[in-house]
Amino acid sequence: MNIENSAVPAPQEDDPLLSAGLKIAMQWGQALDADKLKVALEALEPQLKREHQLRVKQLELQKQRHQAEERKEKRRHVLHMAGLVVGMVIAIAMLGAGVYTVKDAWWLGVLLCGPVLLGALKIFVLRRSDKADMDAALGAAKLGINEAGQSQQQPPPPPPPAV
Repeated sequence: MNIENSAVPAPQEDDPLLSAGLKIAMQWGQALDADKLKVALEALEPQLKREHQLRVKQLELQKQRHQAEERKEKRRHVLHMAGLVVGMVIAIAMLGAGVYTVKDAWWLGVLLCGPVLLGALKIFVLRRSDKADMDAALGAAKLGINEAGQSQQQPPPPPPPAV
């Protein structure tokens, strides 16, 4: 049995793996007669089926892992966007409250629009908090409490004289 009179197509040069496989098959065909080759191929078939089933299972597992990673990334994105929305709502509420209260208690307006606002935004939007942020918010809160205490101790200024 040789290449010219066999039913097997000639190896193609563009696919080296197929070409090498066909060459090996032809060499086996030349070394063995047709009956022995048939028996050898039948003995090899269960192993090839097992390898194919293993490869199919590996591909299914790889697909499941990829889908799980996509779901995880989607949940991470939803969580990040929710943090952005909540952070912006809190920021707008704190700014509005700060502007509203500044006419009655300026220290509360400064407290709501200052480092406390920045600390809250950093927690919700960036999902992290540093010691320096908390120290700045604590310092602003202490200053506001001190100013509130001093403004309550001082009597209100007298009204201007009537003309």
